[in-house]
Amino acid sequence: MQFNSIHFLLFFPIVLAVYFIIPKKIRYLWLLAASYYFYMSWNAKYAILIAFSTLVTYLCGILIHQIAKEEGKPWLRLKRFTLVLGITANLAILFLFKYLDFAVQNLNLLLGKIGVTLIDNHIDLLLPVGISFYTFQALGYVIDVYRNDTKPEYNFFRYALFVSFFPQLVAGPIERSDNLLEQLRNADKIKLWNYERIIKGFMVMMWGYFLKVVIADRAAVIANEVFDNYYAYDTSALVLGVVFFAVQIYCDFASYSTIAIGAAGIMGFELMDNFDTPYFSRSIKEFWRRWHISLSTWFRDYLYIPLGGNRKGKGRKYLNLMIVFLASGLWHGANWTYIIWGALHGIYQIIGELVRPLKDRFNEKLHVRTQAKSYKLLQMLLTFSLTCFAWLFFRADSLRAAVEYIVRIFTRPDPWSLTTGLFYNVGLDRTQMNILLIAVLVMLTVDLLKYKKNIRFENIADHQNFWVRGLILFALIFAVIVFGAYGDSFDAQQFIYFQF
Repeated sequence: MQFNSIHFLLFFPIVLAVYFIIPKKIRYLWLLAASYYFYMSWNAKYAILIAFSTLVTYLCGILIHQIAKEEGKPWLRLKRFTLVLGITANLAILFLFKYLDFAVQNLNLLLGKIGVTLIDNHIDLLLPVGISFYTFQALGYVIDVYRNDTKPEYNFFRYALFVSFFPQLVAGPIERSDNLLEQLRNADKIKLWNYERIIKGFMVMMWGYFLKVVIADRAAVIANEVFDNYYAYDTSALVLGVVFFAVQIYCDFASYSTIAIGAAGIMGFELMDNFDTPYFSRSIKEFWRRWHISLSTWFRDYLYIPLGGNRKGKGRKYLNLMIVFLASGLWHGANWTYIIWGALHGIYQIIGELVRPLKDRFNEKLHVRTQAKSYKLLQMLLTFSLTCFAWLFFRADSLRAAVEYIVRIFTRPDPWSLTTGLFYNVGLDRTQMNILLIAVLVMLTVDLLKYKKNIRFENIADHQNFWVRGLILFALIFAVIVFGAYGDSFDAQQFIYFQF
């Protein structure tokens, strides 16, 4: 069940209607049932996997907490063993369904050099939707209990809801126990009929739908056309394809998180912000503080810092950065293109660290005004260009396709094509392209308000008359219904991060 489906548009109001009228003590049970129905709408059999992950981490959390009350080295070893058991069991399921086929193919390729074949290349296990998201959420809980950063949840059904909460279940944000689980523990204290909260939640949802069906699904047409037929295009169109893929993936992924935040907000739950105007970043390091925040902070807290972070010298710091970004690439998918994408971001950060002293001396000697708007804009453009170059690998079907794409960019210059209407001949006609460009301008304006003034979308009309908020809401609904990418000219686009 996708957020942009008729199924969800029927499902969500029913969930809300029941949620608002049933006794407060059993609200979480209703949400749990709704969450499992939501997940099982894709493939009912895979509910077994999320139930398994839930049960294992639930039992490990309780056992770790009980063992921690005892003293002595044997108990400490048992506590560590329990943690390792919980992590291994969950990662084993993730490996089996997401990485086994990739591992076998590459092992066969390696062994093939000496004439040996391990097993059949294609295992063909259907990837369960959202498995990387709920697995990391459950693992974060177990590690938090082990570190004594959160108390274990003894109510199994409440914990099961934490792992499976339907708004953010299949594409995040990846929530922490000290945020979402703590709110679920106090769900019976939420004041349901809060007009302000409900309206804001609905506005946030509509903004998410605007990002998805008005921008992302249109940008996808251009990106798909260029990447699927890159051998038929020259430099200008190829650059256009990468830029619009950057627009697509941001608006697509941010739209899911935004709809999830809005839906949860209507019910009285506050999810973490997953994006913070990432394309206004002035460095790759800053980009990762603003992009997919729930994942980047997860890797920081549960991988980078335990590896030693920056506490063991520069060499170890750079190694830890590469490990984290290679893991991030692999988290996104079992393909070398994702691994190279992650490696590029790691290399970007290491080079940025290495050249910073040289850059500072250069700026000082030439009296460069680093606080000037022109300098900051140049930093943003450079960061966006580096990000787009990495996105090329993320989007390409194979490493070979990515390399050929890059070669064509640098060997097929055609600047004159920009004056011949190329903009309106790469997947979208003039009307559809103009709608996309205007929508992107609206999105950038909203992001700029947040970047410069720290004004979130739902707070734009906070100090205005009520009719201003009504006008904004009406404009969003109108734009989604009238200008959404529907009809024979468009294919319904699944959210990109469903595949991860």
